[in-house]
Amino acid sequence: MSYSDCTRVRHEVESRGMQVKILTPENCTYQYQFAAQEPELYEKSFAYFANALKAGEELGIETMAINSGWGYWNEDREEAWKRSREMLSRLADEAAKHNINLAMESLRPQESQLVVTLADAKRMHDEVNHPNLKVMIDTTAMGVAGETIDEWFDTFGDEIIHMHFIDGNPYGHLIWGDGNHPLGEWIDTVVRRGYKGYFGQEITDFDYFEDPASHDKRNMEAYKPYLIG
Repeated sequence: MSYSDCTRVRHEVESRGMQVKILTPENCTYQYQFAAQEPELYEKSFAYFANALKAGEELGIETMAINSGWGYWNEDREEAWKRSREMLSRLADEAAKHNINLAMESLRPQESQLVVTLADAKRMHDEVNHPNLKVMIDTTAMGVAGETIDEWFDTFGDEIIHMHFIDGNPYGHLIWGDGNHPLGEWIDTVVRRGYKGYFGQEITDFDYFEDPASHDKRNMEAYKPYLIG
């Protein structure tokens, strides 16, 4: 693992009046993931994510976004679950050393057979049982599972520290207005539940790639009626 001077990046960000609050180390298109089966890849994945925590501390982050990872489709789910639980436990210990919380999201059933529902998230959260493992709502995975924001807050309350707050049908990671989720109703819900975290805009649909700036502007326009000041 090579070293990059993240303090320089932090200075560049802060000199422009901004801060880095959340770090999401790539774990979908890269080979690193949280429940890798092969021992060598498992340990390399741990080193990669532990390195991300070190980088995060230099950047000044509060939270690192994670998921459960996934096992092979033809293996025993419980064996993959054990690997994921061990990885998240070890990373939570590492996160504590850097004063960072982990925020675990659920995934869609096409992506994983581990944490894909609210019940799965509750089980993993309970089994890891670490003060530095918190919870993230991903509205796409939540919608695919047929769950609601209120159900997640009923289960986790203040343990929810981050959200991927995006539109969908329920599939897709869409700009607000391109899906069918009720933006105003959901904002009212999270305000009512006392949520103090951020709304991550995990916009990944290929249709936006050719002109991301205009689509990002359109997305922020959808939020304007709900912004104060």
